[in-house]
Amino acid sequence: MNMVYRALTHPFAAIVALSGCVLFVPMGLRLLLGWSDPLGYLSDMAIGSLLIVLLHRRPWWLALPVLLAWCALTLASIELVNAVGRMPTPADIQYLVDPQFVENSTSGGFAHPWLAAILLTGLTLWLASRWANRSRQAPPLPRHAWAIPMVFFLAHGTAQTWRPSETDQWNLFNLPHQLMTAGVAAGQEHFEQWLAGDTPDQAPPMQGLVRLDLDGQKLLTEPGSARNVLIIALEGIPGAYLETNRQALKSSYQENLMPRLSTWAERGMNTPDYVLHSHQTIRGLYAMLCGDYDKLDDGTPKGVEMLNQRQRNQACLPAQLRKHGFSTHFLQGAGLRFMAKDRIMPHIGFDTTLGMEWFTRPAYLEFPWGKDDKTFFEGALDYVGQLQQADTPWMLTLLTVGTHQPYSAPDDYLERYDTAKQAAVGYLDDALDSFLTSLEHQGILENTLVVITSDESHGIDDVRLASSWGFNLTLAPEPLPRIRQGVHGHVDLSASILDYFGYAVPTSLSGRSLFRDYAAGREIMSFTNGKLRYHDGKGIFTECDFQQRCRYYAREGFIADRATYLGQYSGQRARLISARATALDQTLLGSSVNQHYQFGSAEKITLPAQVSNDWTDNLIGAQYLEMPKGTRTRVSLTIRAVENDHAAYISLKAKEFEQDVTMDLPTDVTVTADQPLVMDIHFDNPQPRKAFSFHLLGHGTGAIEISDFSVVTELLEQTDQPEYLDDMQDDSEAQSS
Repeated sequence: MNMVYRALTHPFAAIVALSGCVLFVPMGLRLLLGWSDPLGYLSDMAIGSLLIVLLHRRPWWLALPVLLAWCALTLASIELVNAVGRMPTPADIQYLVDPQFVENSTSGGFAHPWLAAILLTGLTLWLASRWANRSRQAPPLPRHAWAIPMVFFLAHGTAQTWRPSETDQWNLFNLPHQLMTAGVAAGQEHFEQWLAGDTPDQAPPMQGLVRLDLDGQKLLTEPGSARNVLIIALEGIPGAYLETNRQALKSSYQENLMPRLSTWAERGMNTPDYVLHSHQTIRGLYAMLCGDYDKLDDGTPKGVEMLNQRQRNQACLPAQLRKHGFSTHFLQGAGLRFMAKDRIMPHIGFDTTLGMEWFTRPAYLEFPWGKDDKTFFEGALDYVGQLQQADTPWMLTLLTVGTHQPYSAPDDYLERYDTAKQAAVGYLDDALDSFLTSLEHQGILENTLVVITSDESHGIDDVRLASSWGFNLTLAPEPLPRIRQGVHGHVDLSASILDYFGYAVPTSLSGRSLFRDYAAGREIMSFTNGKLRYHDGKGIFTECDFQQRCRYYAREGFIADRATYLGQYSGQRARLISARATALDQTLLGSSVNQHYQFGSAEKITLPAQVSNDWTDNLIGAQYLEMPKGTRTRVSLTIRAVENDHAAYISLKAKEFEQDVTMDLPTDVTVTADQPLVMDIHFDNPQPRKAFSFHLLGHGTGAIEISDFSVVTELLEQTDQPEYLDDMQDDSEAQSS
């Protein structure tokens, strides 16, 4: 104890403890987490030394809140990277100090519980040293100590300029440094626009991104002979997991997590350079089934926007195949109401849309999102058997959920793999192999066009572009080339399948056919992991980051391990890349204002006894909506209990960027058949809201009916019109019918 006391009362104890808290602890955490880029350590030294200069010799009551915020941001940033694979942005930084952050982001707990203990220990030692030396003035820092952080910042910026790194942002920056850099970049852009005056930027050419291109040479001389279509979307699987893709692109990633699917890939046509355009399942499904880019930002998914249209949805693949005599089916292992798939899938042409409630067999695993992959594929095999008994050709789209975070697998898989994520992928690989093998033994593969792909990519640490790297494995009755050359993506899938059968492809679809050879390259874009990426089809690949700084490379394809760095730019050229993404965002609707969404229906919803998860127990599909600046959003809802002798308890929450938003919303309201919940709610949007989600939660016995849950966002000057509510009700009734 005497030794500890002497250490704490040493004149330099306070500054050593402060240095440990804001400098050595973050660098140690970076080392333990495997974030190995030297620029990350340089960023930690810059911010850490700046905090030392600012807080040394300051009163403890002034320094303590800063250090508490620093610890909370450090922990929350690491947890967000673990939960969703990205760093926080200025738009959602306000939620990182929310005490519910970790619980909501990680499904109920810390991914790295030891991090909090380390940070708390460092903070405690600093407080103890300040208390032990409370009667003594700490020695001053050298006169020019303030120059040290400036040198680190300058070195980091210079290295970023002359040795641009392509690794993930959390490898290069700590959170405060990233936010400072983003702020400087935004200020620079505003200054450049001010210098340019009122001269608008030139509108970008869009034809190469939105056109339907069927000018290539056909791979098949006759229309394909398959009778049925089977599309299998695997949750979050990147293209790097297939050995054929790794070999074709000479990838340095060699971990063989899906050997069975890689064996199937030897028997089909593979597209190694296959681009996923965005994150989120509903966006990936929209792109592949409707032949269009979804929003390349966090705006309202186009699948939700399409609910307000009655023509563009008829061009989607299910509607087109239904027109040609197919029965069309969608089956997933999770609940359908999340992100409104219960409404979107029928709207784009599926005759039958089924979710977790269809499965009656006991599951092999308890999984919060739905059915484990073995249970799912065994059920899917039964479903295919039912389809085979009919006289009509069929189209079936399957969506798995077992490789969604938090990952789950049986104990024997967890023992064989290093992480739960790897075990879940291995479990999926075996379940999918059994499913395909059974289809082959039953002769179904002989007359079925099978496309195996993924909705999005959960990424791979230290593998560049892994978040945009998808795959497309096509099994067909006809012989096809094993390796499909050229760049393709989800936006091509609908046109490709229609082209395979020789059907006319609606001109409102975009993309190229996977069943044609093209002599020249093509333009293509993606937005994943916070980076906007664009290939011009002429050998130039451009990647723009959160600093609104774009780097461009010489590269024939999109997905590659490495490329020749050519330079970087910002300003008007960078805004031109962003303008392309903005134009793609608006191909379905010109504006997110004055859109009326109805998420209610006459469906009877059985309530759980208790609510366990805001996401999986959500009763409506109003997720990831966009509310522009200067608007007012109105929500009307009508909910009643179905049975006279049962009561329901209803709560409504709001989240933005997956974090709770404080609003005056109903909580635990008792609802019966005689006393329904009828409410009209409104709130203003002084700043833009993106990734805004409503979570309607209920518990009790029996079932409820949500006959109305409509969301309307209008300009503030429009909200005083007396006919507004009548118009909204008329629109709600029209959508319900």
